[in-house]
Amino acid sequence: QDVLAKWMTLEVGKPFAEAKGEVGAAADIFEWNAEETKRIYGQTVESRFEDTRVHVYYQPVGVVAALTPWNFPLVLSSRKISTSLAAGCSVIIKPDTITPGTVMELVDICRECGVPAGVVNLLSGDPPSIAEQLISSDTIKKISITGSTRVGKLILKQAAEKVQRVTMELSGHSPFIVFDDADMNKATDMAISAKFRNNGQVCISPNRFYIQENKKNEFINLFIDKAKKLKIGNGMDPDTQLGPLTTQKRLNEIEALVEKTKQEGAKVLMGGKRPAGFNKGFFYEPTVFDDVKDDFTIMKEEPFGPLVPMLSFKTFDEVIERANNNDLGLCSYICTNSMEKAHRSSELMETGTVAVNTPMVAIAEAPFGGIKQTGYGREGGSMAIKDYLNVKYTHLGIKG
Repeated sequence: QDVLAKWMTLEVGKPFAEAKGEVGAAADIFEWNAEETKRIYGQTVESRFEDTRVHVYYQPVGVVAALTPWNFPLVLSSRKISTSLAAGCSVIIKPDTITPGTVMELVDICRECGVPAGVVNLLSGDPPSIAEQLISSDTIKKISITGSTRVGKLILKQAAEKVQRVTMELSGHSPFIVFDDADMNKATDMAISAKFRNNGQVCISPNRFYIQENKKNEFINLFIDKAKKLKIGNGMDPDTQLGPLTTQKRLNEIEALVEKTKQEGAKVLMGGKRPAGFNKGFFYEPTVFDDVKDDFTIMKEEPFGPLVPMLSFKTFDEVIERANNNDLGLCSYICTNSMEKAHRSSELMETGTVAVNTPMVAIAEAPFGGIKQTGYGREGGSMAIKDYLNVKYTHLGIKG
């Protein structure tokens, strides 16, 4: 566990304790899929013809090409590798160039555990050229990608030439809705946990905070008090809660988006700059904005960092409409003590996943994925493995 966690801390920058949690989550995914392989049941369908029978089979789709990003290298690779194995498929994993070490270690573990040579394979290097070679190969029968919507569209165009099966988990821009009946202390704890894991560099990170207007000030004040207590530092320091952003490019993009948001009229309530005392590394303070409008750039583009725009709303119908006004549909967060609001909002949110009163979203036993331009297909649960299987049916005449 410590070896894998250290790889992630050194490559990504996430705190060591958080990286150890990712190792545990990855092991959980492997365990789930190991059990799920026992539950790939065929079917016998009642035929309407008395002298025939219908049998339905599931068979491995073939070799899988799995493309993973840098932000959660172990969990995302584990999803694709373990699901492929459970379905009876070989897999070629292509990690991001930022995190080859973590994924190499995972592939070595698979081999040490007895996975035959040639079943779990790794390719590391230039992403466009490797992806093009994999997608154009007649050997590859399925592609699974976690990445940006921009890259996903490019891969989808290439895959269309060979009509390859594709699972796509792409960009997100999650709303976080707090109704006035919620416990504000619990709601802010949930918001801090959801927003600042991996310093906001998460596809399910909440990026638009809608607080019912009579509770907005209370929520903001509590949130800022808690955010200020987060310790920024080297991920190998056991006390660190927020590590650096992963790359110089990421830092530059965050700084540019902060300036753009200020120019569009937002007010910075906290942060908005690099922390004092950090002359090296890509550190950036948690940043809270007020006076944000729905048409601001930050409300449409995925920030992928520790940026928190706060907005208010009056009515249930209003906030649902505004929260759904986005081309991406991965995840939504809801805080309420009303079961009616919890159920109604879950049904109405245009996202593949809804988290009500919990920051936990992607768990091994549940079908995780998005709608709209966030992609299609699911990872996790009993539904995911079906994407790695071909369906075949036999119509069997039983009379000689």
